[in-house]
Amino acid sequence: MASETPKPKPVLPWKTRVSISFLSTLTDYARRSNGTVNRRLMNFLDRKSQPNAKPVNGVSTQDVTVDAKRNLWFRIFNPAAASGGGLPVVIFFHGGGFAFLSPDSFAYDAVCRRFCRRVPAVVVSVNYRLAPEHRYPLQYDDGEDILRFLDENRAVLPENADVSKCFLAGDSAGANLAHNVAVRVAKSGPLREVRVVGLVSIQPWFGGEARTAAEVKFEGAPLVSTARTDWLWKAFLPDGSDRDHGASNVSGPNSEDLSGLNYPDTLVFVGGFDPLQDWQKKYCEWLKKSGKKAQLIEYSTMIHAFYIFPELPESSQLISEVKDFITKRISDLKSNM
Repeated sequence: MASETPKPKPVLPWKTRVSISFLSTLTDYARRSNGTVNRRLMNFLDRKSQPNAKPVNGVSTQDVTVDAKRNLWFRIFNPAAASGGGLPVVIFFHGGGFAFLSPDSFAYDAVCRRFCRRVPAVVVSVNYRLAPEHRYPLQYDDGEDILRFLDENRAVLPENADVSKCFLAGDSAGANLAHNVAVRVAKSGPLREVRVVGLVSIQPWFGGEARTAAEVKFEGAPLVSTARTDWLWKAFLPDGSDRDHGASNVSGPNSEDLSGLNYPDTLVFVGGFDPLQDWQKKYCEWLKKSGKKAQLIEYSTMIHAFYIFPELPESSQLISEVKDFITKRISDLKSNM
């Protein structure tokens, strides 16, 4: 019998490989067979970063509580070196399959600092409720509530923040959340002060019942193997739902009709070793077919969540491309005024 063709593997630095192995092992051990998460283990091993009122590496941070009962809060990142006002506001939703991590997790605190400093922008990183203790649509409720809170409480943000230049952003499950919050805001009509003018979708976590070619090819990939994502979808979606639910297969049979909505211009990032890439590309094409502006940038040699590893040159490149997207979008808005 002919031997199977070995699956291609990404070439990554040892530091990245160790970090990925740790994250994969941690979430595997935390996921219980009965569909629950070992929160005690996660809280013990999830390294946290404290807010700092005095700038560290050019960025100061503070935490703002919106609703203590549901642990709804956000961390504000403010660039100390940015002069004058009018900074864009990036509302960021972290990844983790809707079940793991938070804005004060070390990796997400660090990456939001980089966005804040390099764009520059005021970044609002949202702590939303986690599955399986809290299922769909509560995460989307939390995301929408943050936008409405900021719309009604502009004073909690730094004076240099311009909420009329607001961008939704997220990676993996956070990008899924950002998309669905954008749809909700577009359907409900304009807010009083907050204006969502763009969406940054970093390797969004979408799925469906059918297995795509990339899911089959990269079945055992770190962080987003089929076994992990199937477990996470089951933990997040309503009981009895399958992966063609509108929250997961956003461009599938139960998708929203975006044609008449003021949906923001979108930038989608894809990795060539990401099992989710076919869903991400389908999402981008669906946006275009719905009459929306969408751009796809592919990193052919990168894995899922590559951009949180600062030792990778592609991580820095992605942040530069986000900066270019935000700068161009703001320039376009000014020219159309």
